[in-house]
Amino acid sequence: MPETVKMLKALSDENRFKIFNTLRDGETCACELLEGLHISQPTLSRHMKILVDSGIVRARKDAQWVRYSIDADALEQLRDYFDSIRLDEISLIKLPCDCRD
Repeated sequence: MPETVKMLKALSDENRFKIFNTLRDGETCACELLEGLHISQPTLSRHMKILVDSGIVRARKDAQWVRYSIDADALEQLRDYFDSIRLDEISLIKLPCDCRD
């Protein structure tokens, strides 16, 4: 579960979520990510470090650039977590709160 929390926290930032969505199309060079996000290179590096450290993204050095991709095992772990939440187990009826009595 701690790994899942780390991945969800990493994806909670809007720019990191955009990066993750870009990586859905496959391995992407940092230079391509920079073009699509309109952020500075140091800012991109900070976001990529968080994504890589969380385990949701992999980094591969390619000459002077780094290429990034989604880690399939981490994605499967997230999928398993969300699949484990059964809708029929979640109460959809709002119960009265006892705190105002």
